[in-house]
Amino acid sequence: MTQKVIGIIGLGNMGNGMAQSLLRAGFKVIGTDLGEAQQKAARDLGVNVVANIQALCAQATDIILSLPMAVHVQAVVNGKGGIIEHAQPQTLIIDTSTSEPEVTRTLAAQLVERGHQLLDAPVSGGPAGAAAGSMVMVVGGETTALSRARPYLDALSSKVVHLGKSGNGHVAKLINNLLCAAHLITTAEAVALGKKAGLDPAVLIEGLNAGSGRSAISEVNFPRWILNQGFDSGFSMQLMRKDVRLAKQLIADMGMELSLSEKAAAIWAESEDTIADADDFNCIVKNHL
Repeated sequence: MTQKVIGIIGLGNMGNGMAQSLLRAGFKVIGTDLGEAQQKAARDLGVNVVANIQALCAQATDIILSLPMAVHVQAVVNGKGGIIEHAQPQTLIIDTSTSEPEVTRTLAAQLVERGHQLLDAPVSGGPAGAAAGSMVMVVGGETTALSRARPYLDALSSKVVHLGKSGNGHVAKLINNLLCAAHLITTAEAVALGKKAGLDPAVLIEGLNAGSGRSAISEVNFPRWILNQGFDSGFSMQLMRKDVRLAKQLIADMGMELSLSEKAAAIWAESEDTIADADDFNCIVKNHL
């Protein structure tokens, strides 16, 4: 049986983790990235690292994107030297980036015109989840594309939720990250309140996690990255601020006024003055503990 080939464009923290899971599942992984350190790390895993998108497209008709922002996705898909220029017929692109729904829908239409398919499949779980193959993926796009992508998604995730048309996955992901951003603030304030009242933060978190006030932030982020002062989840302040800005824009585009969400968005925007872009996104709690 011929070994299935999957390409990855973007071999950073998330792309590296996904490469590990796909290799473990028996796929041949072809990858490319502009960074030399990322290239070396991928080669050390067993990824066949190639020089550019053209070389990757020559070997793979199924391609995963793991990129920081919509502008990077656009450049990789329809920019000079991009996928549209070099793709083999009937290429499938699986965009795991947290991107902009309307950008995704525009790119999907352009790709369909040329006989290709695009799934937006943003992920939750961070680099650790990517490496463990335990991420959650919220997916937008055609069911035929989803069926074709299933072997890869099953290797990468513990749960896949299909939300319908192209762009819907990115809508769901922005909503998810807005909740995550708000939960970091509310949980930090809850811990600060408990500490002021004489409670041990670690014991308080244990109690909250046994009750109805718990969230992924209290169950995972506080024990793993915050209470121990680690702040090394692999996801940056810059990226979360970008996602919160996009979520705020989505609220505006829908003509809604969501006061608590908008307050959380304002807090994240203001954090730019006190917390560096490169710092771990969990550092937002430092302004509230």
